[in-house]
Amino acid sequence: MALLSREQIEANLQNLPGWTVKDGRLTKLFTVRSFMHGVVFLGAIAQLAEAANHHPDVNLHDYNRVTLFIVTHSEGGLTGKDFDLARQIEALPHKKPKEAS
Repeated sequence: MALLSREQIEANLQNLPGWTVKDGRLTKLFTVRSFMHGVVFLGAIAQLAEAANHHPDVNLHDYNRVTLFIVTHSEGGLTGKDFDLARQIEALPHKKPKEAS
């Protein structure tokens, strides 16, 4: 799979709110409702990643924050495969934390 140009990356980011490119990787921080929601969310991401044979770096931290880093390691940068996985992850029903009363 070919590396994407800067213009292609910018165009793909337009349809992925909250996603950025940092250190050459597609990145997003999700805040979920609780630690257990984070674990379930990670499990859903793992299923998508395994089906796509494309495995992101994931980090569950601060009890309810999940940070994802996606890059096509074999190509040394971002490809359409990265954005395909990000769109699938974005479509997952992750829960946002309760609003403070």
